[in-house]
Amino acid sequence: MDTSLRSTLHERGLRMTPQRQLVLDAVRELGHATPEQICTQVQRAAPAVNITTVYRTLDLLERIGLVRHTHLGHGAPTYSEREHQHVHLVCHSCGEVSETPTELMDALAARLRQESGFELDVTHVALSGQCGDCRAANAR
Repeated sequence: MDTSLRSTLHERGLRMTPQRQLVLDAVRELGHATPEQICTQVQRAAPAVNITTVYRTLDLLERIGLVRHTHLGHGAPTYSEREHQHVHLVCHSCGEVSETPTELMDALAARLRQESGFELDVTHVALSGQCGDCRAANAR
């Protein structure tokens, strides 16, 4: 049982449920996962848990700061642990998702803050382009 989840829920007057623990465990095990993938993982241990419960639980876990979501394309958002911080690089040719450190965006974030007062959340960013393998294949 995750004591950090239990204490975070307790501090907010919420109770710990097996479904909440299963959803958080699935997010941790899968790394980046859509609600449907999380639901499939949860249903291995608890077949009665449905997608609606998973969506509600992900929403709660995000509101209390334990998970975050990122849009990696046109499909469903993917969820990961809050501490899982990096910029996603999405190849629009093959669909590969890779990661790069958030520091790569420091200059852009500083410029946006200076010029417009906008504070960029670089941990919530997905950049679309073409990976090296696809670029090389297109060059042939």
